Amino acid sequence: MKTKFLITGASGFIGSVLLRRLATAKKYDIHLILRKESNLWRINDLLKTVTVHYSDLSNLQELKAIFNKAKPNIIYHLATNGAYSSQSDANLIIQTNIMGTWNLLQASSQIPYDLFVNTGSSSEYGFKNFTMRETDIVEPASYYAVTKASTTMLCAFYAKSSKKNIVTLRPFSVYGPYEEKTRLFPTIFSNIINNKEINLVSPKTSRDFIYVDDMVDAYLNIDKLSKHQGETFNIGSGSQTNLEQLISIIIKITKSTPILNWGGMKQKSWDSNTWESDISKARQLLDWEPKNSLEEGVNKFWLWFKTNKNLYEQI
Repeated sequence: MKTKFLITGASGFIGSVLLRRLATAKKYDIHLILRKESNLWRINDLLKTVTVHYSDLSNLQELKAIFNKAKPNIIYHLATNGAYSSQSDANLIIQTNIMGTWNLLQASSQIPYDLFVNTGSSSEYGFKNFTMRETDIVEPASYYAVTKASTTMLCAFYAKSSKKNIVTLRPFSVYGPYEEKTRLFPTIFSNIINNKEINLVSPKTSRDFIYVDDMVDAYLNIDKLSKHQGETFNIGSGSQTNLEQLISIIIKITKSTPILNWGGMKQKSWDSNTWESDISKARQLLDWEPKNSLEEGVNKFWLWFKTNKNLYEQI
């Protein structure tokens, strides 16, 4: 019997790379839950290899029918709303993230799955002036962050009360192939290729960057994840990089001399000079750590972007 996977959010950035990894193996039965209006540019070439169930996370009865039909062994929940500044409808963010996750937990409650992986966010921590660890108090500073903190706690409680193998992964700043066109790396790469000025926020703005393949490795660490019912794990690089340092790395790798306009972009509400993960828990309990340094990840993404820039031009 093939292992059955069910993924929500497979049309998104991280979800699409996770799906691509599973589909490339050609030994799994993969099911997706997608909204009919989803933009499928990342996964169009994979749709013939999977079973697609068109539904919305707000429809509990449809979700129950999907789970009864698919009977997945592994569930990956990556569908979300509010991660981008263009997604600002608080009602939709709360409905999608909190009620959508609750509906998934209810719909799958009668399925004897091996693992359910919920996707949290480093934004749950709020602004800290120290390295963020899973035992820290969460102080979310946006509706999105509030909902992510809520679903992390919901999944932890549900896992322990129902004795289900549910864990949450908290991604930090994930980057790499299939990343959203408007995000930092694709914007910089596109401007370099097109010889355009690059508008940037403060050079000291920092992030903990993690290459998407390393993030996917954490999702696929199924045996280890299954042993830690109700736990939450930071998935980052374990060190922060400010924007000035990142730009230096990008210039070195792309061998470019771009025009940089520091302060040409308005600071976002979540920008901070401190944003760093403590990944010791994932190292110890999951035997996981990132394989790619920032330089290696940027180089891989740059090579991929140059070859696949037409994907972004068609969006």
